[in-house]
Amino acid sequence: MVRSSLRRWLAQGAVLLAALGVLASVQAADQPLRIGYQKGGGLLAVLKAQGTLEQALGDQGYQVSWREFQAGPQLLEALNAGSIDVGYTGSPPPIFAQAAGIDLVYLGAEPASEAVEAILVPDGSPIRDVAELKGKKVAVQKGSSANFLLVAALEKAGLSFKDIQPVYLPPADARAAFVNGSVDAWVVWDPYLAAIQQGQPVRVLADYKGLLHANSFYEGSRRFADAHPEAIRLLLAELAKAGAWANAHKPEVTRILAEQIGLPEAVIATWQARTHYGVTTLTPEIIATQQQTADIFKAQGLIPRAVEVSQAVWQAP
Repeated sequence: MVRSSLRRWLAQGAVLLAALGVLASVQAADQPLRIGYQKGGGLLAVLKAQGTLEQALGDQGYQVSWREFQAGPQLLEALNAGSIDVGYTGSPPPIFAQAAGIDLVYLGAEPASEAVEAILVPDGSPIRDVAELKGKKVAVQKGSSANFLLVAALEKAGLSFKDIQPVYLPPADARAAFVNGSVDAWVVWDPYLAAIQQGQPVRVLADYKGLLHANSFYEGSRRFADAHPEAIRLLLAELAKAGAWANAHKPEVTRILAEQIGLPEAVIATWQARTHYGVTTLTPEIIATQQQTADIFKAQGLIPRAVEVSQAVWQAP
């Protein structure tokens, strides 16, 4: 009697375990990985076009989807809302996000080229250097990488953010304001920068030359990264391969991005000529530079509280 009951119990347990295994398999097969990328996308757009990530992660039971954003702050708002799992931005958006209490993690970094962002004025403007922006209206996306360029350039010129009139606009609206003369200057990144440079006569007041060299970052929701470390490792590995390919195949990258963005190839080629891809881990030097960036924002009163960048660096299990 006891042996018969034991056999029945073991058989029922085996059926239950098998059922749970099937359920786990179905859940894994349906596991989404939602990636946010900015207009233009850069390396993520190249990876999307190649389709290699879908293949690599599909073998592990992940279903990849993509969502485009106009700028980094909007992308990280979506990350906070749970609409995406990972994304890519310049250095300031994750700082603003940390200061706002968003639980994100830094997953990897990209070196930022010196000339892919700039402070612009119309070619006929009387403004000749950054110091002459005092009291002027300057269009910028709040919390973006351009926001930091503006802060750093003003600081180097002996000014603070309070010395100008910031006009917070996303790139499309900022371009319209710049073209119609509603603002005196515009701070923006590629490919918007390359597009306006080819669209009308403009002059660069400053880029990152001589300033703190910030990086761009891949970020993720802490919950997703901790629960799916293998997916993050595969994503970073595929990005590294895509970056090596992109550096060696700029004409092909230009065609890919022109098709995806809908901008002329000449605009994309200008952008790509000053861009170098190279996914890297978060070294102590990169973390220290990002902390300097955060400290500058706090000193200028642009974030409500100090942040510790190291607390948001993902530690892969």
